Parts: sequence; C-alpha cells; structure tokens
Amino acid sequence: MEQLTTATLTQLPQVRALGRHTGRDPLTLFWTASGMELEFTGSELWVDFFADYEVVEPWVSVELNGAWVARFAVNPGKSRVCLFRGMTPGKAKHLRLLKDVQAMHDDPAHLLQITGLEYAGGEFLPLPEPQYRLEFVGDSITSGEGAIGAKPEEDWVGAFFSAENHYGRLTADALGAEYRCISQSGWGIVTGWDNDVRHVMPPYYTQVCGVAMGQRNAALGAQQDNDFAAWKPDAVIVNLGTNDTGAFDNPPWQDPATGKPHQLRRLSNGDFHPADAQKVANGVQHFLTLLRAKNPGAKLVWCIGMLGSELLPVLRQGMEQYKAITGDSSVYLLELPNTTPETVGARQHPGAENHRQAANVLTAFLRTIL
Repeated sequence: MEQLTTATLTQLPQVRALGRHTGRDPLTLFWTASGMELEFTGSELWVDFFADYEVVEPWVSVELNGAWVARFAVNPGKSRVCLFRGMTPGKAKHLRLLKDVQAMHDDPAHLLQITGLEYAGGEFLPLPEPQYRLEFVGDSITSGEGAIGAKPEEDWVGAFFSAENHYGRLTADALGAEYRCISQSGWGIVTGWDNDVRHVMPPYYTQVCGVAMGQRNAALGAQQDNDFAAWKPDAVIVNLGTNDTGAFDNPPWQDPATGKPHQLRRLSNGDFHPADAQKVANGVQHFLTLLRAKNPGAKLVWCIGMLGSELLPVLRQGMEQYKAITGDSSVYLLELPNTTPETVGARQHPGAENHRQAANVLTAFLRTIL
C-alpha cells in the first residue's frame, strides 16, 4: 500500500459538497443524495466516516467515472472505506458518493459524516460548474424508498432506499445539473399519510434539515436557517401530494396535545370532501408562496403521478389560486408516469424503471423551460 495523505474537505476546496450542509469538517450528510463529488488524478482514494444510529443505518452509493461501483451500509463509529486503489496515476477519475438513506426523523441517533479523505499521489482537480442547479422536495418517492430491492419486500429498512435509481439523479445527470433532495417518507402538504398534521414538509423547508431531531443534530446546525443565497436552484421540483391523497382513505389522527381529531374526508360517493380539498389547495398556494420568497429566480414545477394522480385537480386549483394572487408565470404542473405492475419496486413504491420513466418526462419538460 502506498503512503497516504490525509485531509479534511475544508483542506480540499476542489471537492464539491453535495446537499444542504453547515460545514465541511466534518461534512454531515443529512438528506437523500447528500455527499461529495470530486475529480482526482492519484492511484488510491479512501474515505473516512463517522456514523451512528439506533433504528436505521446509513447506506451510501459510490460512482466511479459515471458507473455505480459500490453500495454499502456504513458501520457505526469511525471507519475508513477504500473508494478505489491501484488505478493509473495521472489519469483523472471522477467520483461521486451519495447517501442513499433519507434524513431519519424518528431516529435522532441517525448520523453520517465524512471526516476526511486519504489518498496517494495525484491532485484534486477543479470541477466544472454545473449547467443547472435543481432542488427536489418530496416524500418517500423523492427519498428513493423502494427504488431498490425485490418487489415482494415490505420491511421498512435502510437497505431499500436508493439515491441511484432515482428520478432526481437521472434528471440532474441528463441536464448536467447539481441537485439536492429535501424529502420525508409518509409526509405531505397539509398532512401525512395517516392524517398526522405534524408530518408536513413546508414548515421545514426553510431549515437546513429541521426534520433531524435531537440535541446532536441541533448542535450540528440541522435546525439553522438554510442559506438560500449560497446555492440558488434554477428549478425547484415539488413532488408532494401522494400522502395527502392517502390520508383521505385513512382514519382520523388525534392530536395527543389537544385531543383534537384531524382527517381529510371523502363524500359518500367517494369524492374528496370540498372543504378538505380546499385545505389542500390552500396548502399548495401557501407553499408556492414560500418557495417563491426563498427562490426568486427559480422555475417552480409541481409534479404528481408516480403513485397516482387523483389529487391533480386539487393541485391545479391551488396553483391557480397562487397565480391569481401573484401573477407569477414561472410555475408549472406536471403529471409523471404512474407505477405499473411492471415498474413497481420494493414496498409497493416506484421501482427503478418507473423512476427512469419519470426522469425522462421531467427532463424533457425542464429542457423547455430552463
């Protein structure tokens, strides 16, 4: 083994930190698809991790020169992993490491950090500027849940999350874009899948990773205000509403603090109750208002469809309300291909093929507006 040099990411400004973060020494990987990207000419490269969890272990994927070459769960505590070795000195290697698993709201111990790199010879080259920056906001679909694993799988475990078989990655790569994901499985616009009104994405959007609970995550800056000026997306793609739709078919949730029940209801004929449909439409309007305030130059694209499009008219109503008030013309609604028995993945979620189909539709659409 060659003599290795060790450095933090702060000492290697050529390495691009991916995802919302608060520092580079260490680099805490909060969200799905957070990680690092680099170009290195040496023969050998290792990554140093610190990880922790009680419920769900962090998984990562490694790409080398555009090929998906490794996927593994990171051991708790300190560890070092070989990313490549024995490769041609002086030849540039492009490497990207992505966290597969989402931020874990219900596991405050869940943590993954890159504490440094160890390398032999060579130099880190500056990366070209991305053509675009894209931000994806969503639920389990955007967390890549079920995008890897056998179709019969039903266990809710870290192994079945994928940032590789993911419509966001595929779309971003097709457009030469850098991207970020802000997502939580089961969460929605105005309610979670089970009518729990606490599990909604809009209130957390302005924070670095407000869904990450516990004192350690707070100390790491998870609840800090996100610096929107430091990373400005060209488009914000929202893929929310699937869980709000599910809430219409689930029993009421009772607020433990107040005892008040919450439920999105259907009429006897199966239609959405108009008052509750209006709640969702208002939620869409209010979230678009927030997104525009934080991203004044971005195209706003709201997607639905990978697990059904029943909510589409309600989303359209909310968007039209927003447009009528603001006159904003850079807001769009896009239906994505539905999952079929042939394209379903693990846990009855979109599989890799559905993510590819969705990415093709989204990529083509973004090319018309960016």
